[in-house]
Amino acid sequence: MNKLSAGIRRTGLGLFAGAAMAFAAPYAAANDAARDAATTPYAPIHVPVQVQHVPDSNVYYVLGLAAVPGQDNEGFTSNAGFVVTNDGVVVYDTLGTPSLGYALLKKIREVTDQPIKYVIVGHYHADHIYGLQAFKDHTDAVIIAQAKASEYFHGSQAGLQQGPAQIRLQQRREALAPWVDDNTRVVKPDVTFEQQLDIRLGDTRLSLSYVGPAHSPSDVMMMVHPANVLFAGDIMQNKRIPVMFGSEVDTGNWLKGLEKVLDMQPRFVIGGHGTPADDPTAAVKFTHDYIEYLQTTMSDAVDNWVDFEQAYAQTDWSQYEDLPAFEEANKKNAYRTYLNMEQQQFE
Repeated sequence: MNKLSAGIRRTGLGLFAGAAMAFAAPYAAANDAARDAATTPYAPIHVPVQVQHVPDSNVYYVLGLAAVPGQDNEGFTSNAGFVVTNDGVVVYDTLGTPSLGYALLKKIREVTDQPIKYVIVGHYHADHIYGLQAFKDHTDAVIIAQAKASEYFHGSQAGLQQGPAQIRLQQRREALAPWVDDNTRVVKPDVTFEQQLDIRLGDTRLSLSYVGPAHSPSDVMMMVHPANVLFAGDIMQNKRIPVMFGSEVDTGNWLKGLEKVLDMQPRFVIGGHGTPADDPTAAVKFTHDYIEYLQTTMSDAVDNWVDFEQAYAQTDWSQYEDLPAFEEANKKNAYRTYLNMEQQQFE
């Protein structure tokens, strides 16, 4: 039987809860295998999707390429994973196209025939969510996200004609055709939560924690017990320049989220991009130090009335310039930080 805490209300976006909820697994998925065998409308992919196993655990993951989404990588630039229990499978993120999501689904089927019970959305950004379509089309999984996912569909400001979901989908249809096309749709969550949500399947407990707004409004981490493995989402991007130039980014909360990673003391961490880490302290330090470096250098420039272009040119980027996504993201990250430092002077 499904157990939900009191105070839940049903909305057009799913179930909202203001407190922690505990899920047993009531959903049978007898149709999963038949659905998987059916011919799908998704474009074929040529990039390899390879499953890796966290040693001494029931946790598996796939690693996207260290780049920004484009034709050369077919949109495969983010990480995802899944947890196999004796009572079903929980998936964390579903990759950046329906084709990639379906490839992940087939890889799960190579590991286990257990039904897929839940899909956790680490956050609603395009490079992580278009694969949801494959899981919605071919499984009976319940899709779970943090409550602020609603902003992705409707925007956080009243009067918007389109939310970020529609705008980004139009862009990706141009940039990632044929893998994102007119048949691609953005799948909404079935269930949402506020701060904390626990899922129990067999002898595995999965703790979902809200750590946003940080990289996005709806950042969620998932801790797997007793394996002590953490899916950290995009707040940790090991050995890769994080994307942090969006208007919704909150670097203060981002740093708090990284501190929470250390407080949880995982033995293995899988971020939303970049390489996983069996030394969480070092991985957190990389992202933490990068954010602090941006804040320090851009704050100094603002304090001394140095314009952004001059400040950027004078800053030593040598420790980061050879890393993936530096060319695509670093200057934009610095500019967003510079603007934030300017704004703080007038608050």
